[in-house]
Amino acid sequence: MGAVSEIEPLDTEAAITQVSVGVNSLVGVENKTTTTVALDFGRITLDPSIVLYLFGTPGQDRFSFLWDDLVEGALGSIVLVDTRRIEDSFPALDYFEERGTPFVLAVNRFDGAQLFALDEVREALGIGPEVPVLTCDARNRSTVRDVLAALMDQVVHQHVTGGPAKAGAAAR
Repeated sequence: MGAVSEIEPLDTEAAITQVSVGVNSLVGVENKTTTTVALDFGRITLDPSIVLYLFGTPGQDRFSFLWDDLVEGALGSIVLVDTRRIEDSFPALDYFEERGTPFVLAVNRFDGAQLFALDEVREALGIGPEVPVLTCDARNRSTVRDVLAALMDQVVHQHVTGGPAKAGAAAR
């Protein structure tokens, strides 16, 4: 969010402390020092008539109660995947698939993390060809912008046709 928001984003990052032991798993991300604990908020203007309000939530299943409020009226969603903990992506993917919410899968690239081909990630998560799978660095404005553009392609296609885009139609 901070990479693309035109306003100072509301950010709910908090330090990981001893209190979170047993609640937050650090398996695969042992050097992580902060975590999102509520909703993040930002805004980006695509043109004078289109303003996107951006909301970010933690992806862990225990935060799914937040998703219900955010999906109401949402155009679509970006599921940001950390391949070091790919299994954490299943609850969010299931949630958006069950609701028919347009979404894209953004594979976040981290320094020092093993890189996987996007087809491998798609297969590991059981994602159909109609869902764009892209790489990004959530800290990099241009890659986040590309993910947002792919999401907007998905949203427009689903709005116009009533169904998800065909394979490759929204990929950049």
